[in-house]
Amino acid sequence: MTANTLSPTSQPDLHLLEESLGYQFRDRAHLHKAMIHSSHAFEQGRQTQKDNETLEFLGDAVIDLAVGYALFRHFPEMREGDLTRLRAALVNERHLARMARDLALGTYLLLGKGEDTNLGREKASILSCAFEAVAGAIFLDGGYPAAAEFVERHFTPWFEDRQQAMFLADAKSSLQELLQERFNEGPRYVLEGDEGPDHNKTFHVSVRFREDILGQGSARSKKEAEQEAAAMALKNLAGPKQAGK
Repeated sequence: MTANTLSPTSQPDLHLLEESLGYQFRDRAHLHKAMIHSSHAFEQGRQTQKDNETLEFLGDAVIDLAVGYALFRHFPEMREGDLTRLRAALVNERHLARMARDLALGTYLLLGKGEDTNLGREKASILSCAFEAVAGAIFLDGGYPAAAEFVERHFTPWFEDRQQAMFLADAKSSLQELLQERFNEGPRYVLEGDEGPDHNKTFHVSVRFREDILGQGSARSKKEAEQEAAAMALKNLAGPKQAGK
């Protein structure tokens, strides 16, 4: 099978895409197939297996495993629930589409005329599937080590950013789970005060466990202040001194 047998439609030089991916295919037909959207295959009268959907299925599994293993190594002390949430923050349609845009995958996609007219090259659903299909194509061409290397190279730079965002967005839940797990008891949040006019108040909140103040936060809403306090508590608990010890 060669790339030419898959579709008569021209597309940009896949050599350039290989450079962006950081992987050179032994059989470029795999990469070509990864770029064939079902709308194009349908217009060409091809059977469904001529589009990239099965590669997408394969790539989804490869990415989940590779990212999960990389997170396991990168954050050896992180709890299972947090690892699961962090992987979900990394492996989702929006983030996969963003990485696909960084690789300019939309430029290389073969789309049906209607999908192309409807700006299919910018659709997150199509781009995220294309990224998964590329991972699947690399797996077929070079095996798991090559696919895992590709996945880790493109995901690892996002680990700290996504961890921090998750940490701040879900600090209350994480703190609740941590204290329940360690002491079978949860924290309580205390409004220490507020300042400013009604339309522009700043709230000051502390989070307490038993007799200890674990963290404090200030924000424009009580909810945000509680999240900040919980985030500070988690950082404090990660240090040498931990609550109840």
